[in-house]
Amino acid sequence: QVQLVESGGGLVQHGGSLTLSCAASGSIFSINAMGWYRQAPGKERELVAQFSSGSSTNYADSVKGRFTISISRDNAKITVNLQMNSLKPEDTAVYYCNAVGSRYYWGQGTQVTVSS
Repeated sequence: QVQLVESGGGLVQHGGSLTLSCAASGSIFSINAMGWYRQAPGKERELVAQFSSGSSTNYADSVKGRFTISISRDNAKITVNLQMNSLKPEDTAVYYCNAVGSRYYWGQGTQVTVSS
């Protein structure tokens, strides 16, 4: 089993910045991809940014150049941060940390609200 604990999020003005952090613990040896998804009201959950095995990264077109994902690891946990700059109202959503191992694991979600 993998446990995901998220932090960060909140309310920010258009053009502002926020950082989300996610710590994975437990069976971290099984994880081969880790990143962030988001879900806005009335919309499907979508990939925002992700690290995959082999150190490749993938960003949604809508966040390229504005968001940066970073990852660090020690023996006990993997931490993935999402630095979000130049935020727009359309970035408003619940953001979910995701880890892919023997199955998909999800964090509890954290609200990001960008005011216009």
